[in-house]
Amino acid sequence: MHPNYNSHPKQAPQGGAYGYQQAAPPQAVPPQAATYGYQQQGPPQWTTGLCGCFEDPGSCMMTCCCPCITFGQNAEIIDKGTTSCAFGGLIYFALAYVGCACLYSFSFRSKLRGLYALPEDPCADCCVHCLLPCCAISQEYRELKNRGLDPSMGWIANAQKMNQGGNPAPPYVTPGMYR
Repeated sequence: MHPNYNSHPKQAPQGGAYGYQQAAPPQAVPPQAATYGYQQQGPPQWTTGLCGCFEDPGSCMMTCCCPCITFGQNAEIIDKGTTSCAFGGLIYFALAYVGCACLYSFSFRSKLRGLYALPEDPCADCCVHCLLPCCAISQEYRELKNRGLDPSMGWIANAQKMNQGGNPAPPYVTPGMYR
C-alpha cells in the first residue's frame, strides 16, 4: 500500500474500508416542502429576489417600459384603496420627470415590508428605490401576487375576492358563444 494513501480521499475505496467513513445519506425533503404554498419556518422573507424579474416577465416588461403604471397598481393595493392607481402613478410620473420618484416610492416599499414583516433587504428602502427603481417596483408587484393579491385588478376587486373566501368563480360563458 502506498504510504500517502490516507491523505488522498478521492482514492478511498467504497464501503468505508481503511478508516474512511461514508458520508451520511442526504436527508429527505419533507413532503409539505414540495407542495405549493409551503410556508418557510423562521423570520418572514421576500418570496422573490430583487433581481428576480424574469419570474414574471409580463410585469417586468410593463415596469421597464412604464414604471408609473406598475407603481400605481402597487400603491393602490398597499394603501388598501386610499391611494388610487391613477393618482399614485401620476405622482410617480411627475416626480420621475424631475428625477426624484424614489423619494415617494420608497415609502410604499416600507409600508409593504410593514404589512408582511419583511426584512429591509438588501439595503435601506430608499437606496433600493434610488439605485434599482424598476427592480424594486417589480419585486413589490411579485410579492403582492405571491401573497394572493393581484395589483392589476385593483383594490376593490381584491377586497371582494378576499371576502368571497379566496378564488372567485370562473365567468359564465353562454353556450355557443365560442366555436
